[in-house]
Amino acid sequence: MSASQDAPDPPQVTPDQEAPRGEHWWPVVLAVAVVATLHVTLPARYRVDPSWVLPAATGSLLAALIIGDPGRIDRQKAWLRVVTQLLIGFITVANMFAGGHLVADILTDNSLFANNATGLLATGGVVWVTNVVAFALWYWSLDRGGAAARAHRPYANPAFVFPEMQYTDFAPAVWVPRFADYLSLAFWTATAFSPTDVSAVKRWAKLLMMAQAALSLVVATLVIARAINILQ
Repeated sequence: MSASQDAPDPPQVTPDQEAPRGEHWWPVVLAVAVVATLHVTLPARYRVDPSWVLPAATGSLLAALIIGDPGRIDRQKAWLRVVTQLLIGFITVANMFAGGHLVADILTDNSLFANNATGLLATGGVVWVTNVVAFALWYWSLDRGGAAARAHRPYANPAFVFPEMQYTDFAPAVWVPRFADYLSLAFWTATAFSPTDVSAVKRWAKLLMMAQAALSLVVATLVIARAINILQ
């Protein structure tokens, strides 16, 4: 198959249609701040100790990213990519630690939530929400080489095909996915266990979505089933 058949031609954009290059940091900062705060609220058994480690680490990494690429995200430097992956990896590992302990306690009938369905649901909710944000960050960071690469080559080698890319009559010619679009993708993958309106066209993207759906299904099923059992 020729290269011209692999992806649609980029839309023709006139000078007056050009949008500012790169996306803002604040949606990513807000998402990371939310999950770092939620992690601190977990019972001591499920969080990284000491409790300040995750907020301090994520805050420091975010500060390094913003200092290295101030304003809109558009600087393509290897160290910025490495720091971005470290940030997302740290959140992912911390949530896997919490989720792993939670699943183990449910399966072994641990007495921690024996008479506290609300606490169990709250803990499961934190793990589930963090899972959504972590995968949204992975999608955002990996698709088309990341946010900075998309700022320079917005239509090159996509891993996900969004509806705005297909229904061009209803979206601006300069439309490029932002973090909110990847957050929506992660949310629907975790709730519908399917791609819904976004198609994954790269194998790694399909496998990543499968992993997210599987993790979400395990956590949601076990937590809800255990909570119902407690209430009965």
